Amino acid sequence: MSATQLLRRSRKLQSLQNAVGCENFFLFRHFSSGSGSFIAKENGVGKRTRGTRFSQQYQPTKELEPFSLGVNGNCTWRRASNSLTPSAASWLNGSFSCGQVVSARTFSSSADLPPHQEIGMPSLSPTMTEGNIAKWLKKEGDKVSPGEVLCEVETDKATVEMECMEEGYLAKIIHGDGAKEIKVGEVIAITVEEEGDIEKFKDYKPSSSAEPVAPAESKAQPEPSQPKVEEKKLTQAPEVKAPKIEEASQSGDRIFASPLARKLAEDNNVPLSSVKGTGPDGRIFKADIEDYLAKGGLREAFAAPGLGYVDIPNAQIRKVTANRLLASKQTIPHYYLTVDARVDKLVKLRGELNPLQDASGGKKISINDLVIKAAALALRKVPQCNSSWMNDFIRQYHNVNINVAVQTEHGLFVPVIRDADKKGLGTIAEEVKQLAQKARDNSLKPADYEGGTFTVSNLGGPFGIKQFCAIINPPQSAILAIGSAEKRVIPGSADGLYEFGSFMSATLSCDHRVIDGAIGAEFLKAFKGYIENPTSMLL
Repeated sequence: MSATQLLRRSRKLQSLQNAVGCENFFLFRHFSSGSGSFIAKENGVGKRTRGTRFSQQYQPTKELEPFSLGVNGNCTWRRASNSLTPSAASWLNGSFSCGQVVSARTFSSSADLPPHQEIGMPSLSPTMTEGNIAKWLKKEGDKVSPGEVLCEVETDKATVEMECMEEGYLAKIIHGDGAKEIKVGEVIAITVEEEGDIEKFKDYKPSSSAEPVAPAESKAQPEPSQPKVEEKKLTQAPEVKAPKIEEASQSGDRIFASPLARKLAEDNNVPLSSVKGTGPDGRIFKADIEDYLAKGGLREAFAAPGLGYVDIPNAQIRKVTANRLLASKQTIPHYYLTVDARVDKLVKLRGELNPLQDASGGKKISINDLVIKAAALALRKVPQCNSSWMNDFIRQYHNVNINVAVQTEHGLFVPVIRDADKKGLGTIAEEVKQLAQKARDNSLKPADYEGGTFTVSNLGGPFGIKQFCAIINPPQSAILAIGSAEKRVIPGSADGLYEFGSFMSATLSCDHRVIDGAIGAEFLKAFKGYIENPTSMLL
């Protein structure tokens, strides 16, 4: 295929002349049975960027054939056979900057498949390593345009809509509705540019070897023989055997297993005799234990004879919540402070404000909304509690962003009220109700729950819990647990007289690395002051 024909194969290459603005810029490609990378050269300096995979073997004896792409500079292309075929081509997604190649797009290694794009599982949050497909909003054969929603992805924190980035047609869905534990970057769908190419991907399966390649050292490589050395290094890497420290010594009838595998099996009560090892001589490695657990081995290990039970699959949000809370209790030195605050004036103020809210069409103000406002103002007064432990330093935040714990049938969510200290009670009430509804609908966006500096959890009003101690939500350093209000008999203003008062318990869980006991007490003193004199929150 000529360079002109190559340009016509993709609309992206047709606009390449507007994307490159560098002189002395050329490009060539390594071919191997594994994965390759682009070497972009600018002014004699080589830069390596990530490329797609091709099954065709690299042939160092072939010469570079220069051809013009209509850009300001020269491009070179390495021939993989007597003629340049689609298997040796790839187009560049995005644009060039000086000496920099952005992402690469696949031209099939099979002559039967037209140019296509493999869509991978995106990383939709900073902590996401895998995700689930909740449902596809487009079906195979549909035309897609930039900005249209392709599918809903269940991340480690919420369900997020995944939008299409380019115009084309959805040719193949690799992972359908309900697909679980898809690694970030794993191919989930295929798109093509032409509608007539859809049928050719009916039985398409992505390469099983789509593992990222470790970046090699960048060097200036003016000769074709230089990449050959690096290719040999890459192909030799998989031949490295497991280190001896992973192996268990062989003696008698002992089960061969690595120390990591034995530790993982012990932690999960898995008998090694029930696990089939994949290593030399049946040796069991950590991956074998993980596979056993993933296939239901843990259920078999814990199942008691004659005991009826049902196994409920864990949603992604529950797995992440479990891991984060476990890490919090294991790594954060918790301590707890409790105070009782009288809420009679708070209840009275709420009764006076809600008719005004009704008249203006606003949302009713709840006790929890007043608690959020009081906590935010107390944080502004005692900013040491609005901080995070960063190992080498303590980060104290200028913004007071309050996460509010919301329990739903999907799991526990903590949407955030940003700058709560600067917002009015009506605004806080409106945002809390909107975010709580989005949490129940499982439609929170990352911006709805990221960036919190302090958390409030209320089990008093909804559930009647008198008092409890909450687990800190890392990287925060404190969480405030609110209990229910109860009436108590207290001494009156005159001797021998008694009166009734409503009191609410509030327990502050603190990270002792960041918040000393006296600082935590100062925060609760300020919080109690706002609760017992709520009109001061309006000043």
